[in-house]
Amino acid sequence: MMPLLQQITESYQGELLLAKVNCDIEQDIVARFGIRSLPTVVLFKDGQPVDGFAGAQPESEIRKILEQHVVMPPPPAADPLKQAQELFAESRFAEAEALLKVLLGEDNTNAAALILYARCLAERGELSEAKAVLDAVTGDAHKAELAGAKAQLTFLAQAATLPDVAELKSRLAQNPQDDEAVHQLAIQQLSRQQYEAALDGLLKLFIRNRNYAEGLPHKTLLQVFDLLGNEHPLVTAYRRKLFAALY
Repeated sequence: MMPLLQQITESYQGELLLAKVNCDIEQDIVARFGIRSLPTVVLFKDGQPVDGFAGAQPESEIRKILEQHVVMPPPPAADPLKQAQELFAESRFAEAEALLKVLLGEDNTNAAALILYARCLAERGELSEAKAVLDAVTGDAHKAELAGAKAQLTFLAQAATLPDVAELKSRLAQNPQDDEAVHQLAIQQLSRQQYEAALDGLLKLFIRNRNYAEGLPHKTLLQVFDLLGNEHPLVTAYRRKLFAALY
C-alpha cells in the first residue's frame, strides 16, 4: 500500500507529507493511537490528528478522505518548450514552430527555444533564416544542441545539391562499392530523418574505407551523433559499433 500512498502524496505537490512509523519500535505511538491492525493511516493537520483509516483502501476512498482536509493544488502549467520538443519529435513542425514563436516573443534570448525554432525553419527549407537564428544563440549551456542543429542544416543543404535517392540507389545496384554514392545516399537519408539507414550505411563505409574523402565517413557519423544527442538509442548503439570498428 505504501507505493499508492506515495503516489497520492506526490500528486499534492508538496501540500502533503507522508511519514512511516515502525510499530514494532514505536510502541508509545501504537498505544496512543490505539493501533490494532496494519496498515493504519492517521491524517494530521496543524499538528493534530483529524482523520484516518485502517486496512487497505482503494485510491478513490483515500482521496475522498483527503479532500475534506487538504486542498489539491492546480496542475502545473504545461511547459511550452517541452510541448514544442514533443511536437518536433513527432514531425509536427508547424505546430512546434507556432509554440516557439510565442515563447520567443516573451524571451528572445531563450537558447533552447532558438535552437529548436531554427530546426523547425530548416525542416521547411528556410536554411538561411535558420542559420541566422542559430547565429543569435550565445553561451555554452546548449553547446550539444547547437552542434546538432548546425549538423541538421549541413545535411539539408548538402542534400539539396546531390543526386536524388533513386539515382543513388541505381548507382549502388550497379556498383555496391561506389563510396561516393554510399555517402551521398546517407546524406539524403539524413535529410529525410531516416537516421538508422544512414548510420548503417556510414558505418559500413567507414569499415570498408575509413580514409574515403579524408575520413569523411567518420566525420559524418560524429555529426549525426551531435544531431540526435547522446541519449538517443541509435547514438548509443552506433557509438559502440564505431568504437569496435576503431579498435
